[in-house]
Amino acid sequence: MNGQRNVKMASSQDAWYLSLLGLAENFRTSSPPNFKLCIQCLQAVFNFKPPHRVEARTHLQLGNILLTHTKNIDLARNHLEKAWLLSQSINGFDDVKFEAASVLAELHDQQKNSNAAKPILRKAIEISQNSVYWHCRLIFQLSQIHASERDYDLASSLLGVGVDYAAISQANYTRVLFLLSKCMLLLIDKKFQEVNQLLAQAGHLVDTWGGSQHQKEYLKVFFLVLQVCHYLLAGQVKSVKPWLKQLQQSIQIIMQPSWPSDEVLTATSPGDMFIWMPKEHLYVLVYLVTVMHSMQGGYMDKAQKYTDKAFTQIEKLKIVDNKPILSVFHLMLLEHIIMCRLVMGNKCLALQEISQACALCKSHPRLLLTHQPQIHTLLGLYAMSMNCMEAAEAQFLAALRELSQRFQIFQTSSERELWNFANLNLAIVYLRAKREPEFTALLERIDPETITSNSHSIRAAAYYVQGLQSFFQARYNEAKRFLRETLKMANAEDLNRLTSCSLVLLGHIFLSLGNSRESMNMVTPAMQLASKIPDVHVQLWASAILKDLYRMCADHSRENEAYTMHCNFSQMLLKDHFQASNMREHDLINWIEGAVPVVSGNPPSTSSAIL
Repeated sequence: MNGQRNVKMASSQDAWYLSLLGLAENFRTSSPPNFKLCIQCLQAVFNFKPPHRVEARTHLQLGNILLTHTKNIDLARNHLEKAWLLSQSINGFDDVKFEAASVLAELHDQQKNSNAAKPILRKAIEISQNSVYWHCRLIFQLSQIHASERDYDLASSLLGVGVDYAAISQANYTRVLFLLSKCMLLLIDKKFQEVNQLLAQAGHLVDTWGGSQHQKEYLKVFFLVLQVCHYLLAGQVKSVKPWLKQLQQSIQIIMQPSWPSDEVLTATSPGDMFIWMPKEHLYVLVYLVTVMHSMQGGYMDKAQKYTDKAFTQIEKLKIVDNKPILSVFHLMLLEHIIMCRLVMGNKCLALQEISQACALCKSHPRLLLTHQPQIHTLLGLYAMSMNCMEAAEAQFLAALRELSQRFQIFQTSSERELWNFANLNLAIVYLRAKREPEFTALLERIDPETITSNSHSIRAAAYYVQGLQSFFQARYNEAKRFLRETLKMANAEDLNRLTSCSLVLLGHIFLSLGNSRESMNMVTPAMQLASKIPDVHVQLWASAILKDLYRMCADHSRENEAYTMHCNFSQMLLKDHFQASNMREHDLINWIEGAVPVVSGNPPSTSSAIL
């Protein structure tokens, strides 16, 4: 009798908790969903002491719902911890076990407690070797945490483990994803020799791909993005062009309406259910690298055109799902277009966009952690363009202090080129202010023969700064030698801005030496190139030299033309200078430390809207 009663009680309990689970699911999927009643039903399940599998799964469900639809993070974490603890003792049950580990670790990481996340993921990786999907996913997740902490060696090592495991498990698509992800980290860490070998290996695997053509095209875009970034980081604007063209063609294929969804793309096997990023995000990324190329090469109109297209795409995507990566893309686009504005003499626009970058960093604190030196550098460039040399010096020094502290903490060289860029501009500030002792103290850092840089354009710029110093000291022959080296390097990689700056400075030197013919030979192409960029400051400089040259030749008609041109450029810059100096955002040049200031509301997203 007792046995029968126990069976009846057990079946009655089963009916109760199964009914509660059904009710919870009904409340969750109703339109609109009623999450409060769903949570109450799921919590009531525990009163009937369900089997461990049901208990663990219910804890996971509750953790996910509380995390997604409430602000009760502590209770969500509590349920996830119970789900992870209970499920470890249950054989199989991989989906609940490893989802609990993954979500719990992600929550710890979001709460800046990665030390709690890492052991959970290490344990999950250790016991998930028979589940290809989860083992790969957990390796990606742990590697991401180490990368965000700038422990690139450990992150790369984990991705290497992923490459080998995916190969053994015949997850060939995921194997290439692991390999390309490792290439990406090596690029970030500026380990160019290692990345060359791995990129060549990845390129071969993509070229000889025997699986789905859609997967091949997707992997090709990832590979080409890395290849383009590799050349751009090396300052090789000309050499990258064929790769960039291939990338632009590939992204057009992926963005066609007939292209399958991400789910279909990765549905070939459980071990291959991963993507690097959605195709819509890839589309923005291709715009971003195109803007980077245009800015480096000195095609400012093109940079502006693609920035506007990228901003429009980002705004569309934010309406659907405002992922954090979109704010990263937005900030990087702003950083590049701000430099373009300053070259084109649009200081007011640059200042508005610097303010917008500050607002983005204010609303996304993690962005400020990674981009504060860039913001200070941009403010330094703006202050230079406004002739506020003390503020420019303070901004560049703030950027260098921040970079120096990071280097001491993380022991990585990932921001070495920004360090070089800030030092080169600081050197120009000292030259323009005739502060020879301070410039001399910087010389060791910016010597083109010894500068620690993998960038062709940074080394070419270092020769230009040396030539500028020699010019200010009236050591003209030495200046010509440095500037010819800059020209040789700039011409080799189509660095148009450096070419035009070097030509106009050489023109000025020959004018100072009384060699009007050679001066004309330098200034004329400088003016043509500066008009093409357009670089208003070089145009202003070149028109002043042309005016003097035509006067020396007694060509009064052309002298008047050059004078009128010079006056037009001068008035345009002065008007913009006056407007910028009266904007509230101009006070940003005084921000050196502390919380990032936001001095106005967000300006419009596109440059055309601002105009």
